[in-house]
Amino acid sequence: MFFASDRDTVAPTGRHLLDSLRFPAGLVAFLWLAHAYFYLFSADPGEYGILPRRVSWIRGIVTAPLMHGSWEHLMSNSVPLFVLMSLTLYFYRRVAIRAFWLIYFLTGLSVWLLGRSVIHIGASGIVYGLVAFIFWNGIFRRSARSIILALIVLMLYSGMFLGILPDQEGISWESHLLGSLSGIFAAFWFKGELEDDEVESQPLWDEKASEKHPFLPHDIFDKTKAQRALEAEEETRRQQQERKDDLWPPFWNSTWSA
Repeated sequence: MFFASDRDTVAPTGRHLLDSLRFPAGLVAFLWLAHAYFYLFSADPGEYGILPRRVSWIRGIVTAPLMHGSWEHLMSNSVPLFVLMSLTLYFYRRVAIRAFWLIYFLTGLSVWLLGRSVIHIGASGIVYGLVAFIFWNGIFRRSARSIILALIVLMLYSGMFLGILPDQEGISWESHLLGSLSGIFAAFWFKGELEDDEVESQPLWDEKASEKHPFLPHDIFDKTKAQRALEAEEETRRQQQERKDDLWPPFWNSTWSA
């Protein structure tokens, strides 16, 4: 019985872990295949980037996060993208996919609207969005798990905050900044959709129960000290009388009268 129950508990957890890894692994594999294609055929990935406020480049909202300028650029985004997306899917599975696509398109659209007039490519905006999403979930949800996860992400990726500073050569700091804001927005937007283990337990103080079975009479503080003392004395006499009646029936009791 013990071992069967233990397997029943572990198996769903293992399946959930594998499910959380599939999408990030497929996404990163697609990024590598795309870059390998452009590398082998000497094509320019920048043609599929975002050139802000140019209608002919609006397709970059979809394609720019999939393009990278070099193998080093791709590698620097692949590991954090895989780790952060896996964490998001594992701990926030109800909203993870929707949050990802919201960050994806909102980051691209905001870069197209507000970015510098240069070509922007790379998945770093999504990476910054996922960092912000996980961190701000700890603030908006305030569950123990979300707070701990936020602190872990903060320790692992705190150095990334320098990437949102402007005027960095060869870096789309706009993607980093606007991706972070998109992640904050996604965390706020989905803050009410709690996971099963995030739902708050019944509070120790149940107001409805206290109304039915109060610890103290509701009007106790409305009485004077003398009144409460008199009622206590009457209650004591009543209890003594009940004990006396239990010992001697009323018709044997001298205080009884017809």
